[in-house]
Amino acid sequence: MTATKSSNPGVRRPVDLARRHGLSAQAVRNYERDGVLPPAQRSPTGYRRFTEVHAKALSAYLALIAGHGYPASGDIMRAVNRGDIDAALRMIDHSHVLLQRDRATLDAVETTVAILTGSQQQPQSRKAVPISVLAHRLGVRPATLRKWERAGILQPARDPATGYRVYSPDDVRDAELAHLLRRGGYRLDHIAGVLRRVRQAGGTEPLAASLRQWREQLTARGQAMLTGAARLAEYLDADTKPAVRR
Repeated sequence: MTATKSSNPGVRRPVDLARRHGLSAQAVRNYERDGVLPPAQRSPTGYRRFTEVHAKALSAYLALIAGHGYPASGDIMRAVNRGDIDAALRMIDHSHVLLQRDRATLDAVETTVAILTGSQQQPQSRKAVPISVLAHRLGVRPATLRKWERAGILQPARDPATGYRVYSPDDVRDAELAHLLRRGGYRLDHIAGVLRRVRQAGGTEPLAASLRQWREQLTARGQAMLTGAARLAEYLDADTKPAVRR
């Protein structure tokens, strides 16, 4: 959408910035209030006067969101606007670390899913097993399985008669996948996130079909980070910054 030009090309109203990005004028005012945009100068009648610098700041913020999310993008812009560039860059670095971790996790999931789906040489029993049997099968202690349950990795049912844990074939599958990822050095909270994806997909075989979409999402996130970095660099390179209100 083409923005309507104000009468003074050097000064813009909230609506002028808003139209360019399909926002409301109030959203632009809120961004300035929240520190996402640098402080605007005021006219003698109290109206905000935005400049091209504000337009670059808004463009940077909206571009950052796609790669870093709303909370981190807001924190990055506030750090920049208070002059703490190092803090802003540290937050950007952290997002890249998270993206790299997700890529490594996806690689591990692809490998472990291939192992699990490729090792189904004979049909598994559909009978639930107690914790002792599953622990023996994996070569771990029952206490380890209980720890995984507290971390949200496993969700065994309880025998209504005895109250003991019973693990369905799907629970066994989840435990095997968790065991492989744990041996790969992944933290329990991260493994729990992977297992949520497995359950949402309906198992390892459906998950294998959805891994391509997962990788596409990570690629899009990485590309969005590049775009956000370019827009932020344009903002940082702006020659004139508005004066900070006292």
